[in-house]
Amino acid sequence: MLELSREAWEAMWADAQRRAPEEAVGLLVGRGGRALAAWPLANASPQPRVHYLADPTALLAALQRADAEGLEVVAVYHSHPAGRARPSARDRAEASWRVPYVILGLAEGRERAFRLPEGDEVEIRVEP
Repeated sequence: MLELSREAWEAMWADAQRRAPEEAVGLLVGRGGRALAAWPLANASPQPRVHYLADPTALLAALQRADAEGLEVVAVYHSHPAGRARPSARDRAEASWRVPYVILGLAEGRERAFRLPEGDEVEIRVEP
């Protein structure tokens, strides 16, 4: 199960909606497997409407910040502005983190999490 604070969940959705029609990407960081915050990352993909690629410099800075603050990467999130909350073949092929990937399907207003590349769904619980 992936637990998100209400603040992290709202920030993740706000980031995705703000960046539409381009895909948003970011990290969910926290402690003990619980996401406390959403940290947006620049999308460096040459095709940002259909693909995400976390900017390497921004990603490294976020990882250093998390380490300095005693936080861990709990999940990676990205959006599908015109698609559903399910992993694409490309999402599966490019997955390299051993944390859940949260996909926000803006068209359907739903988020789902998966372990990739396997595709096993992970339950999401948002704190009230």
